[in-house]
Amino acid sequence: MDETAFRQARKAAIEHPCPFEKALLAGCGTCALAQRRNIAEREAVACRDGAARAACAELLGLLRRNAAFALHLPQPEERLTHAQEMKVQCGSLAGLQRALTGTEEVGDIASLVQAAQRPGVGPEGLPFPEIVQSVAAWRLRRRARPA
Repeated sequence: MDETAFRQARKAAIEHPCPFEKALLAGCGTCALAQRRNIAEREAVACRDGAARAACAELLGLLRRNAAFALHLPQPEERLTHAQEMKVQCGSLAGLQRALTGTEEVGDIASLVQAAQRPGVGPEGLPFPEIVQSVAAWRLRRRARPA
């Protein structure tokens, strides 16, 4: 299946694509609202709740803008490479988890996003310096060398 046909099939099959899809597929967390689907030998993640998806997308946009300096991007709106997107998603989720709960292991992403939006914390009240440090420190897993 060529890339154009895949994108069309994906758009038809997934109404609400998960903003944290790369993090979920990499195992950086779980989500109670995520629904995995296979499309032409590829895996995609959909969100079961449109409102939760919008909240996740808003938070991810805010995290991308704040992590632009750590990713050495001259403009926050610039398109990210796969590695940069992984750093933003996995690193910021780990930093957010640590800032809100004090634990290292990212659990349910939907619950984490909901906790980040509660009154008193809200997107403006998040500790972005701590979260951005986590983004900068996050590393992709290295491939195993052939024996």
